Amino acid sequence: MGVLAKRADDAAAAELAANVVSYALGVPAHSIVDDARGCTQTAYARQLAMYLCHVGFELSLARVAAAFGRDRSTVAHACHAIEDRRDEGQFDQWISSLEAMMRAAPMPNALTRAQA
Repeated sequence: MGVLAKRADDAAAAELAANVVSYALGVPAHSIVDDARGCTQTAYARQLAMYLCHVGFELSLARVAAAFGRDRSTVAHACHAIEDRRDEGQFDQWISSLEAMMRAAPMPNALTRAQA
């Protein structure tokens, strides 16, 4: 798989994560992937989406950063912030269900590649 295909797949993973988080939190998906920081709720939703990309799709911090148009250190901070909240039982259960959704999603273009 070429670099451009990987980037397209990473962008699709980021979009899926943004849509899952948008549904879960009621934050518009376009604001989650927007270049602007946004309000506190939007920034939190973005942290959660980046975390889900990293954990759910097992993307490196650098690949998640590129997909969201952020720095790798920003993604690392987001992942640490979400991990720190995993000690809360109810939050951990909620995040686990979101992770399961991400892991159950088919890989981008999987059908297209299977037919090729």
